[in-house]
Amino acid sequence: MIRPVLKNKTLMPRFKIILEYNGAKFYGWQFQTNVPTVMGKLMDAIRHVYEIDRFELYGSGRTDSGVHALAQVAHLQIDSAMPPHVALVRLNEILPSSINILSIQKVDKSFHARYDAVARSYVYQISQRRTAFFKDFCWWVKEPLDVQKMQKSASVFEGMHDFASFGETEKPEESTLVKIDRVSVHSQGDGILIHIVGSHFLGKMVRRMVGTLVEVGKGKISINDVQRFLTESSEFPAQHTAPPSGLFLERVYYPGEKISDTPTTLYKLNSLSR
Repeated sequence: MIRPVLKNKTLMPRFKIILEYNGAKFYGWQFQTNVPTVMGKLMDAIRHVYEIDRFELYGSGRTDSGVHALAQVAHLQIDSAMPPHVALVRLNEILPSSINILSIQKVDKSFHARYDAVARSYVYQISQRRTAFFKDFCWWVKEPLDVQKMQKSASVFEGMHDFASFGETEKPEESTLVKIDRVSVHSQGDGILIHIVGSHFLGKMVRRMVGTLVEVGKGKISINDVQRFLTESSEFPAQHTAPPSGLFLERVYYPGEKISDTPTTLYKLNSLSR
């Protein structure tokens, strides 16, 4: 039975939810009708557990179809006195195994998962060898990659730039200016990890940054080309969009939280003789 919801939303408690998910079988985070999304599955679980049909659920941002999250953040405002620790257990019992809530805590009613966020970090995992594991979680690049060239070019992205050539906007009037705090490239055995931290990101922007860096690593383009893509319109980044399989939303930062320079290591691919 659906219980009535308080008409005055300001009286409802608000909760901060941190969750992880394997995005391989989902059409991204954002709710869509007739296709499975992470937000849609979470909304179904909330309705079932709380037996309430009206509530506010808002994510820190969208992830593309097939992209994963290590710590996505959402806020839930709902008319319920259910303790957070009880809700966590009950929601996880309902959710599919590819979605797992890590924590739920009561927060101030003014907290907003998206608008209060000051930075977001992503990690992208590349494999330099064929692997029987982690197909859904990395991009196998067969050609040798020059990590030093990739790192040198990665620094070009740092700072405030116009990423019109790298991203897609939801609305034509949306600004394509984005501040990137840091981009680093790490070699780990037969794997390469790219760590990107910024204020926010346009649609497919991170994947196009990664794809462009991979072309640098292959020797197909130079650091000067990367600089040019930030000052002139180019279709090149879009034509070399990295697949979603290797991309993870690593963390969402809020005021007062220190941004980490160290990327999360996912699946270390040990070096093998070829």
